[in-house]
Amino acid sequence: MRTTSNRYSFLLLGTALLCSVLLNVSLGSVNIPFKALLNILSGEASNESWSYIIWDYRLPKAFTAILVGSGLGISGLLMQTLFRNPLAGPFVLGISSGASLGAALLLLGGTLLSGGIAFYLVNDLTVIIAASIGSFVVLFAVILVATRIRDTMALLIIGLMFGSITAAMVSVLSYFSSAEQLQQFIFWSFGSVGNLNWNQVALLSGIVILGTFLGVLSIKALNALLLGEHYAQSMGIRLKKTRYLILAAAGLLAGGITAFAGPIAFVGLAVPHLARQLFNTNDHKTLIPAVFLYGAILMLLCDAVAQLPGSASVLPINAITSIIGAPVVIWLLLRKRNIVF
Repeated sequence: MRTTSNRYSFLLLGTALLCSVLLNVSLGSVNIPFKALLNILSGEASNESWSYIIWDYRLPKAFTAILVGSGLGISGLLMQTLFRNPLAGPFVLGISSGASLGAALLLLGGTLLSGGIAFYLVNDLTVIIAASIGSFVVLFAVILVATRIRDTMALLIIGLMFGSITAAMVSVLSYFSSAEQLQQFIFWSFGSVGNLNWNQVALLSGIVILGTFLGVLSIKALNALLLGEHYAQSMGIRLKKTRYLILAAAGLLAGGITAFAGPIAFVGLAVPHLARQLFNTNDHKTLIPAVFLYGAILMLLCDAVAQLPGSASVLPINAITSIIGAPVVIWLLLRKRNIVF
């Protein structure tokens, strides 16, 4: 019965994902009739400007939203299971703060360079590279620390300390930066899924696929960890190897996504709980694909709201995810007795 119920739930989520993609692509500052949109997607474009908007802007943005939502959701699921904490998210290890520090060193570090050099260094690609380096430096540091301690909760606290250190360094850089530099950094910190071209989307896809694959490899260990580390060891799970694999998967997803799309709040925290509520299970064989679909749908809908349909203005995607995600977290706290790990 549960298998049949799960099939219907996945069918429902798959249909919702398709509808969300069409809704997301159909909305924007330029009004494109839905029939014309379907013609463009089927290769029968009659308006070149509309075709350019769909293929070179809206579709990459929709694919980016899918990758960001699904990747952050899976990363959050891995962290919640590893730490057995329902309020853990993909950024608890300070990886997002590391990406922010990398971006800040580029965007706010112009005071350390001559203005001309700083001007030519700052562009979309260099910001992605700088944020990637920052996130993976912190990830490497966390994994290095993980080799020296056995207590998972101590690792969580150390990750939070890494986040505090990098956030403090960003604050120092902000203090010595000009108003223009601060504005650039603030806009980056708002998050965006609309700044990537197809090549960058392909690169982000590779990161998300790799992180998801590592998560899938950990399914047996993740299910065992739900009953505690001692039980996992009795099942033949190698805890140290498993911890490295989970940290690498979550770090790749959280760090890579932050580098390409900026810090996006609440998605990784809320989506795993939404999936558990729908499927009523803690089996990661079901949860990983469910979280993938749920996260993609949520990000597509948040981006559609952020577009302010019919307006040329676009709200920060981070604000929309927070507005939607915060009530979900509050609701989960009120129902905490039902969250079982």
